[in-house]
Amino acid sequence: MITTPLPAGSLRATSLNAARLDAELTASAEDEVDLLVVGGGVTGTGVALDAAARGLSVVLVESRDLAWGTSRWSSKLVHGGLRYLAHGDVALAHESAVERNVLMTRTAPHLVRPLPQVTPLHSGVSRRQELVIGAGLRAGDALRRVARTPSDVLPAPRRIPAAEALALVPGLRGAGLRGGLLHFDGQLIDDARLVVALARTAAGFGARVLTRTTVRELRGDGADVVDERSGASLRIRARSVVNAAGVWAGELTPEVELTPSRGSHLLVDADAAGLAGTSVVAPLAGASGRFLLLIPQPDGRALLGLTDEPAPGPIPSVPEVPESDVDFLLAGIREVLRRPLGREHVLGSFAGLRPLLRQPGKPTADLSRHHAVLTSPEGVVTVVGGKLTTYRKMAAEAVDAAVQARGLSAGPSRTTGIALVGAAPRHHLHDVEAPAQLVAKYGTEAARVAALGEYDPDLAEPVAADSRLTAAEVLWAIRHEGALDADDVLDRRSRLGLDPAERATALPPTKSLVTKALAGLTPR
Repeated sequence: MITTPLPAGSLRATSLNAARLDAELTASAEDEVDLLVVGGGVTGTGVALDAAARGLSVVLVESRDLAWGTSRWSSKLVHGGLRYLAHGDVALAHESAVERNVLMTRTAPHLVRPLPQVTPLHSGVSRRQELVIGAGLRAGDALRRVARTPSDVLPAPRRIPAAEALALVPGLRGAGLRGGLLHFDGQLIDDARLVVALARTAAGFGARVLTRTTVRELRGDGADVVDERSGASLRIRARSVVNAAGVWAGELTPEVELTPSRGSHLLVDADAAGLAGTSVVAPLAGASGRFLLLIPQPDGRALLGLTDEPAPGPIPSVPEVPESDVDFLLAGIREVLRRPLGREHVLGSFAGLRPLLRQPGKPTADLSRHHAVLTSPEGVVTVVGGKLTTYRKMAAEAVDAAVQARGLSAGPSRTTGIALVGAAPRHHLHDVEAPAQLVAKYGTEAARVAALGEYDPDLAEPVAADSRLTAAEVLWAIRHEGALDADDVLDRRSRLGLDPAERATALPPTKSLVTKALAGLTPR
């Protein structure tokens, strides 16, 4: 049930664009705010929304674009913590189940859909392993009930015969298949779109969202920053500061020591894998409690993941997937598929770095996924660790810490009941008068995006042959979603950037559209 709409209630209140950025950058240099947030990922935008909804004045700064870092490199799952249960971490699994319920039933039902998953039971999975996995699924379902997620949103798990497993996932290897375990979790239509929705919702509550703004020095009373577009330097004064820079948090607050872990994914041809609408969760041979995921995407492709490898050294701007990870993922999934996936089926790849707290002597796969909220002697609150699913809880605790440290006047967190832009109860989304693919991306705002194409039919056309991105969506991204160039549109307002070939085809016409949109941009 969605309980709290935005106070302004208008598109203009939540629109992020170049004109608004210029105005709010100027304003941020002129006054002192209650809270400065550093980092435009899911946690940082979650902090900005939580604080602004409590009535605090907020500035968020991000050196590049919204969802630039790890937040766009996830498995795009909102999950209930099956892996945590396998490791005996019931508390974290419970937290995940509760936060999944918040996203799926209250704050973002338009962006998160139920995803059926099959764990195939081949001869390599012993009867004992089957019992253990089944017990974990039943425990997870008990947490689902505790979190009050309805069974019509996430049905209970059950064992299925081999014929049903093959019907759900035609690409499974039939030889040695004695059945499967069918269970359900949440899937994001796009992780970066969740971040954009959080930032826009925060803006609707009055938060200033400043992208292309790099912190040069962070202090307990604010930061010295540089506007990367103009090169101008300015000082932002704040009564409290939250560092939510993810894997870069330690560069701003040196006493925070992190051990980044690399999670790699491959984008593969779903038809070649034999996937329909059900994902595969395959136990990883020789690794207790770890699974490989083969997840169908709305565009007819699939994600194959997930690695968990240490990533020492300097933090790269965009992590690369090493050849060893490609070999590992293709070899691991080969055991469950009828036809092996080869490199010829790989359309693209990406890797994200998890900001895990350092624990000497432990491999990254065993490091805690619990989040931590740390306050430096200077008063900077840093929030690290955690998972995308639990971003809201992390954000609320970070704001609590900032409020307490500086004695700010603010009530408790309200974000369990605040609908993000575009949200509506799931059954109401079917009534939105727009194409289904737009509703899946924009929720109730899909009708506004579609209306652009009705006003100008050229805008309803794809930006390039066989592209899934329309000119209207490019215009919407520039006018309302804070995109400032073609890269923002292709890599973080849509999924096209995951496929290098499709991206290359769409880049020239998208650049042209962006140039025209920026030239004629006025706040509306």
